[in-house]
Amino acid sequence: MTNADTSEHRPPNRGIEVRLLDHTSDPVRSLYLAYRVAYSALTPHQIVARIEDERIPREQMIDFIEKRLQTGHASPLEQVWFEFGISGVSRAFSHQFVRHHMGISFEQQSQRYVTFKGGEFPYTVPESIKRAGFEADYQAEFDRLAELYDRLLQSGVPAEDARFVLPNATNTNFKITVNFLEFLHIADLRLCTRAQWEFRKVVALMRAEIMRTFPELAIYVQPKCGEHRMGYCDEAYEDWQACPIGKKRPHKRDLFQIYNAYRAGQLPLGDLAKATDEALDDADFKTIESEESST
Repeated sequence: MTNADTSEHRPPNRGIEVRLLDHTSDPVRSLYLAYRVAYSALTPHQIVARIEDERIPREQMIDFIEKRLQTGHASPLEQVWFEFGISGVSRAFSHQFVRHHMGISFEQQSQRYVTFKGGEFPYTVPESIKRAGFEADYQAEFDRLAELYDRLLQSGVPAEDARFVLPNATNTNFKITVNFLEFLHIADLRLCTRAQWEFRKVVALMRAEIMRTFPELAIYVQPKCGEHRMGYCDEAYEDWQACPIGKKRPHKRDLFQIYNAYRAGQLPLGDLAKATDEALDDADFKTIESEESST
């Protein structure tokens, strides 16, 4: 391998990186304006004038948005967008990611137009494989595939055909734009501990990026059981029991049993309602992001 080739080398499992690249200039203002237009006799221009001369302070805008979200009015969330750069994820992740197709657009690194110099391609090594003691065997197999991939390219096989030997673990990069409504839907599903660990990690990092800039909006980025989302778990009861954060949030089966018992005059229920109904905190999101927490 030449020095030029070596400079192109990207070591295996270099890690997932997520960056918030751009966003609606002021998401809180945009959300408030969209909501207020729906609930006011004022014109959009009159509402904007009141925001600009501070007759409507930011705290009032946030409070109004919160109350509208509590009613389930979600369409204004489509008017707020975020742009992310995502790198170091596997092709196994990307196959799941692109299934989200409403309110999100993707550009992904091509394996047809991008070739890996010297056959060295970056890839992900799951922690479960390391714990099982197969890391050396895993890497040896990837070295063999890298050598075959390079020989195919050197022999004149087009990159679009040579890529057939690249495994799901091969890393890829994305630039995406997603509106807030779709991002909340993605988080509902992909921050659940039932989701695959890599997807949980990516969405947790996306949430962290928004939290640094717009914490008043990031609090809504939760798994669907979060207190700012559905508030309860609707996965299989056995999965809720196995969930590392499940005891904080109630399961819908227990909620319905409580409701039915109340109607039948059978309260109190003893130890049926076992969830504490606590808010999810930073420790919970570290658990969600952990590769070991999948149920």
